[in-house]
Formats: sequence, structure tokens, C-alpha cells
Amino acid sequence: DVKMKRLPFYDVYDELIKPTTLASTNSQRFEEAHFTFALTPQQVQQILTSRDILPGAKCDYTIQVQLRFCLCETSCPQEDYFPPNLFVKVNGKLCPLPGYLPPTKNGAEPKRPSRPVNITPLARLSATVPNTVVVNWSSEFGRNYSVSVYLVKQLTSVTLLQKLRAKGIRNPDHSRALIKEKLTADPDSEIATTSLRVSLMCPLGKMRLIVPCRAITCSHLQCFDAALYLQMNEKKPTWTCPVCDKKAPYDNLIIDGLFVEILNSCTDCDEIQFMEDGSWCPMKPRKENQEVCQTSAFSGIEAGSLYTVSSEGKNSLEGKKKVEVIDLTLESSSDEEEPPAKKQCPVSGVVLPTAPLPKGVLSIDHQPASVLRRPPAAALG
Repeated sequence: DVKMKRLPFYDVYDELIKPTTLASTNSQRFEEAHFTFALTPQQVQQILTSRDILPGAKCDYTIQVQLRFCLCETSCPQEDYFPPNLFVKVNGKLCPLPGYLPPTKNGAEPKRPSRPVNITPLARLSATVPNTVVVNWSSEFGRNYSVSVYLVKQLTSVTLLQKLRAKGIRNPDHSRALIKEKLTADPDSEIATTSLRVSLMCPLGKMRLIVPCRAITCSHLQCFDAALYLQMNEKKPTWTCPVCDKKAPYDNLIIDGLFVEILNSCTDCDEIQFMEDGSWCPMKPRKENQEVCQTSAFSGIEAGSLYTVSSEGKNSLEGKKKVEVIDLTLESSSDEEEPPAKKQCPVSGVVLPTAPLPKGVLSIDHQPASVLRRPPAAALG
């Protein structure tokens, strides 16, 4: 018989329609199958009393009638898998199905996500009137599908976290043994790893771990936060490890006892280092040492003080670079001509900075030397 894979966020109460093969007649492209199920008075009462007002003022039942499809395979428990071109009617009304996923490659047939369908809003919550389900799909050569209906209770991520805590914390010695195994020198390798750095931050939320968790099937030591991981899978169930991208189903999750000890005893760092013997030490954050030159006053400037040219000083310097040039080869037209007056380049003084500078920093404008010009040779005679 076909068995469906258990869903972590649902507890199965009853089987309303056991897994039934969607038989293909091979006489036509599109197939159709009819099913019926009835609810007992107790089941109706369970559904009606489970009505809950969820956040966002949305009323929903936590005990639901759930429709599931899968491949008709008996080798192992099957994941949800929808037949192509599927249409479902419950009591004559079209049932909404999960939307198609974006195609992974060109020309690929669109596929729906693997998840169950809640048909409670379309079901007759009565013990006297049966419910009918009509399934239409496209037949495929060599591939059959199965359909089943269950009465389930929907769970929350908070409930799953409580159940995970109830399983207990894994002995820290398991993680220490894994550390020693990773840091054991390989005789065939020229490179030996002597330490291992691990972060105490969750790779999902980039925040410090609260409930350090990982799958027992993962080979890495890095943990992620269990509460955040369950919340994300409650919204979109992928059950994929955020560290190694391998499958990390709920039943394989464990709370790492060694990381629990580390988080309780190390509160001032976000990264640790494991040693060959399984011990660990915190990795302190690096702080940049900034040296500041300190002086008591401007009058007591020492040799190590810093001098800069202010922007105003640069502008005034550029304006004063123009120096008058006198050609000494030219002859004077008259011996009685007065020699030209000597002009001195103006000397710039100290320019006070417009904005306050750090203590010990003095802004002094550059002082160009005076230029002495000689009179023409004729005038000297």
C-alpha cells in the first residue's frame, strides 16, 4: 500500500479516504475519478470547536480536512506530488490548488509545490450528508498517482519547538567527538588543521543563537536557531539546512548540548575556536588602535606635531605664484630713465582655519621667500 510521508506541522487524527490509485484507462487523454467520504458526529464536533481567530482577523479551523496527492509508489513513504493538469471539485465547487512554481529550465512542464490542500472550507460539516470529490487530471504512460483524504490538526512553530525541546538536549560529548574527528591529522595529507572557528550567530537571522540546532545527518558543527528555522518552514516548508543546503527534516533535528554550554558561559563574543582536544576558546573581536597626537597648547608644539596647509592658504598661495619677470637683455632707451621700483612678493601670514582642527594640529600657510629683482644693466651704469 502507498504511504504518505508524515508532515511535521500536522497531526493525523483519522483517515477519511485511504490512499487510492488514480487509475488511467488509456482510452483518453484526460481522466476523471469520483470519491466520497463522510464525517462522524465526533469529527464534525472536533472541527467546529477548533475554530481559531488567527493574526490578521482571519478565522480558520485548526482541525482540518486535508487532501493529498502523490506518486503511486510503495517502496517508501511518498511526498506530496500533483498530477499534471489537475482540477479538483469538492461538493461541486472548484478547489483552489497551490500555484505553479517557476520553471527550472526552458521547456520544462510547470510544477506545483509539494504540499497538502486544505478542503475544510468546501466540506459539508455534517454527519448526515456525505462529501463528494471529483478529480480530473492528464494521464501519463507508465506513471500513476494516488489520492487520499485525512482529518488532521494543524500545529504551529511554537508547538514544534516545544516538542523538539521535549526530546532533550544531545550530549555534548557527541559534538566533542566530531571536533576531534575533524581535527585529527590525516597521515596522507600535508596540511594539518589544528583549530576550527565556529560562529555563535544564526546564519538565518544574523542574530545570536538562542536554541542551537542542526540535523544529525549534517557533517558540520555550525548550528542555526531552531525557533527561526521552524518559523521559516511554517511559512514555506523546504526543510533545507541553511549551512550546507542539504535536507534537514524536522525528525532529524537535535539541540546541540555543547553549543548550549558555550552560549551560557560565553556572552561577550560571537565567534569561538575549537581545539584538537575538543576544548574551545572565545575569539575576541579585533579593535583598531588609533593613536592621537596630544599637545598641551599651540605654543608648546613638539617635533612630532602635525602641520597642514589649510584650504584658504592653498588658494592664496596659488594666487601669489605669479611673479613679474624682467628681461635683462633689453637695453634702456634713455640713460636718464629711472630704474623700475623694486617689488616684493607679498608675504602671507598665518591663516586661521575656518573649522576647528584636532588638538595638536596647527594650520600654517606656506611663506614663499621674497624675490629681489635687479635693475636693467643700463640703469646700473
